[in-house]
Amino acid sequence: MALGRTRRGARATAIFVVLVAATTAVVLGVWRPWIPAPIESPVLASEEVIAVAPAPLVLPEHPRVLVFGDSWTYGSAASDPTLGYAYLLADLLDGETTVNGVRGSGYLKPGLDGPTFGERIAALDPALDPDLVIIQGSINDRASGVAGYREAVTASWDALAATYPEATIVVLGPAPHELPVGDATARIDQDLAALAGGRGWWYISPVQEEWITEQNYLAVIDVDLGNRHPSTDGHRYLAEKVTAALAERATAPVTEAGGAEISPER
Repeated sequence: MALGRTRRGARATAIFVVLVAATTAVVLGVWRPWIPAPIESPVLASEEVIAVAPAPLVLPEHPRVLVFGDSWTYGSAASDPTLGYAYLLADLLDGETTVNGVRGSGYLKPGLDGPTFGERIAALDPALDPDLVIIQGSINDRASGVAGYREAVTASWDALAATYPEATIVVLGPAPHELPVGDATARIDQDLAALAGGRGWWYISPVQEEWITEQNYLAVIDVDLGNRHPSTDGHRYLAEKVTAALAERATAPVTEAGGAEISPER
């Protein structure tokens, strides 16, 4: 398990470049074979989730961030794990990150050097008191099937919210390690999006936001020694994408009753 903390100074230029890229991005209405068609998850009526609009993301000037996840959070395939995206976020957010990544771990699947997400959350230190928790992944549950998945996610998130009641929690969904995106990965992405929506938590979907495509796949993913994990450059790219996604959610409009939108104060 990679469990580390890092503090870095501000890099306004890097953040500016990321934010400009985010605000100038154009969504193309064309067919993309690497993005799967929506999957109808076998959800019973009693399990249907009503989405709650999340509030704009508000963080202090120098946030304390817990990044929790699997091998991508661990920093696998970077030339050094501390060059993984989760560590790089400290610099980009001008804050401090505590990184808790276990290779192979998921909500249902134990990892190579640690247990499932739920068991790991139960072992977290409440005194950490982060401003923001990013819980990432996981594609490691692909082979575990649907049975018990949403229940495991719900129990894990309940425990996380109880451990850090003052923290803002953002869910970072699974990112594709191969293309086209597999049905199981797409199902996990949709389940997590629905469950996060039911809590009014922000959900970031690398799948639906097309962070990894045929055009940049080999620049992001190390398919050789990295065993289809992000390369060092890939981790830098992911850190920048996460930073931009958080910035977008900080300026998201609030929807009032009746459907009217108001912009957050700046």
